[in-house]
Amino acid sequence: MKVTQTAIADVLLLEPEVFGDQRGFFFESYNARLFKRDTGLEVTFVQDNHSRSSRHVLRGLHYQIRHAQGKLVRVILGRVRDVAVDLRRSSPTFGRWVSEELSAENQWQLWIPAGFAHGFVVLSDVADFLYKTTDYYDRDAERTIMWNDPDLAIDWRLDQEPVVAKKDSAGARFRDAETFE
Repeated sequence: MKVTQTAIADVLLLEPEVFGDQRGFFFESYNARLFKRDTGLEVTFVQDNHSRSSRHVLRGLHYQIRHAQGKLVRVILGRVRDVAVDLRRSSPTFGRWVSEELSAENQWQLWIPAGFAHGFVVLSDVADFLYKTTDYYDRDAERTIMWNDPDLAIDWRLDQEPVVAKKDSAGARFRDAETFE
């Protein structure tokens, strides 16, 4: 597996070794031993999530203030623009964001540590998005930051207004959001 640091060093782009021929392909989407060897991180995943969304659906920016979740995310159908925002006040990259295009074609994964808000927008007709989390979902701890917060100025590379859930439209401004030490 090839591991590349993004513009925020703690967010890692993972490129698995894919074995393919005329029959199709095979790769290990997760192997704890290789993940630790290649990233230097020892994590325990406790929950897998799977979402399906249509073109222009934007989900996020979500995080949990308690039971913060590290996430290993990937796309198994379609393609998305995936975004992570650093909410750790003690971090030199607090308030900065990174984005990567993840797709079924490139098979890339993104490691997003606890302490980040996360979101994505669908660029294909449909996308199936999988993510492993290091803590369980806790509705009472869930928080949302406005996807279009002017202080963050995230370039989602949109070609039209996204389809956004009510809770995401009602997200907090970054400057008012609960953050992490």
